[in-house]
Amino acid sequence: MRTLQSASATDIDNLLRAVCDYSINYLADDNSERVTARAELEASFAGPLPDQGLDPWSVLGELFTKGEPGLLHSGAPTFLGFVMGGAYPVAIATEWVTSVWDQCGALYATSPTASVVEETVARWLVDMFGLPEGTSTGITSGCAMANLSGLAAARHAVLARAGWDVERHGLFGAPVPRVLVSRGCHTTVYRALRLLGMAGQIHPVDVDDQGRMSIPALEATLANTTGPLIVCGQVGNVDSGSVDRLNIITELAHARDGWVHLDAAFGMWAAASATARQHVEGLASADSWATDAHKWLNVPYDCGLVFCADPEAHRAALRTTADYLTVAPDGARDPADYTPDLSRRARGLVLWSTLRHLGTRGVAELIDRCCSLATRLADQLVLVDGISIVNDVVLNQVLVVFDTDDPHDPSIRLDHIVEALQRGGTGWASPTVWRGTPTLRLSVCNWQTTAEDIDACAAAIITAYTDTTERPLVP
Repeated sequence: MRTLQSASATDIDNLLRAVCDYSINYLADDNSERVTARAELEASFAGPLPDQGLDPWSVLGELFTKGEPGLLHSGAPTFLGFVMGGAYPVAIATEWVTSVWDQCGALYATSPTASVVEETVARWLVDMFGLPEGTSTGITSGCAMANLSGLAAARHAVLARAGWDVERHGLFGAPVPRVLVSRGCHTTVYRALRLLGMAGQIHPVDVDDQGRMSIPALEATLANTTGPLIVCGQVGNVDSGSVDRLNIITELAHARDGWVHLDAAFGMWAAASATARQHVEGLASADSWATDAHKWLNVPYDCGLVFCADPEAHRAALRTTADYLTVAPDGARDPADYTPDLSRRARGLVLWSTLRHLGTRGVAELIDRCCSLATRLADQLVLVDGISIVNDVVLNQVLVVFDTDDPHDPSIRLDHIVEALQRGGTGWASPTVWRGTPTLRLSVCNWQTTAEDIDACAAAIITAYTDTTERPLVP
């Protein structure tokens, strides 16, 4: 076996060039094949770890052969499932460089470049989103950890106002906070609150027909609320894309000295567009925000962001110290002070490259194009008898309901349609349940998607639906 430890510079060069060639070919493939069944994948990767290793070339060849059949090609321009963007070429290239540089992005001491780049990216994003000057930023693995970070800052702040230091004393004996969330808020908000010891303090607030927090319901709940208060709003409902009435929510919460945290996994990026910004009016009046970059900004997985209008609360909730950890000099920024992670990838590099490549105009054009394409998709589908669009298409989300022949099992037709779309590749989509009804959930957020791609997706969805009306459906 020949390892890279004993390999020549030429061997290393050839290995990396081979991976580069493979990557180019993979990205050029239309990748429309169906994902292999789990049993086949498990069988392919089964077996104990051998005593004797393989040379790097053989290892990669085996990985490519065994791994490709189980890849979900979510980077394709006709992929409409979940809320998954693609990856700009500059972002992919920067991820390669990030691995080559292999920097620990935790401290200024472990990578001055990573630390300074994060400061720059934070400044760019705070300005682009129109957040308050001085807002702090943390780069996380995704919106789940960003929600955890923002809600940790919220917990610190509201308990500190009540005279309690939760980082020092914990939650036993603390004033009991109340956390108001909209029914149907993202599952990661619930998980974050559970991890922060506040699961028992969650109070769901009713929503309207678009999934927005009901203001009358919020007012009624607040009228019976005392003590420390956190209100969690949504900027882009996970299904409908709707946005809570942020100005009113923040005004009501702040009148009671509460903290407003916004789960804005994809909807926050609407603030980067002069056209779409109207849908997120009041965004800047919140106290903390969580979003993803690997969704609408189209950087590779994984990359999320947390912002906090109170940097002291943010840092107090998450900062860690140890004798061996060198503190950043002269007020420089230690990224680990703003997220739960210590050792981590230098994720700020891919953000810097992607934002520098696009500029504010490019980001706005990306958002506007996806919103326009989502409307185009909805407009074509709604023309077909038996197909209904059940949400207001304000951003990039489209919810589709199909007429059913079996009121006792309304999911049968949808199951067949989803299976056909996922088998065919074009218009790959995923299901959800919207207000009790099985629904097709479509999301447009890939930088490559064109009007022609959307037309092809619409045709595939219509064909899949039509096929189910022409034959008996079996569960």
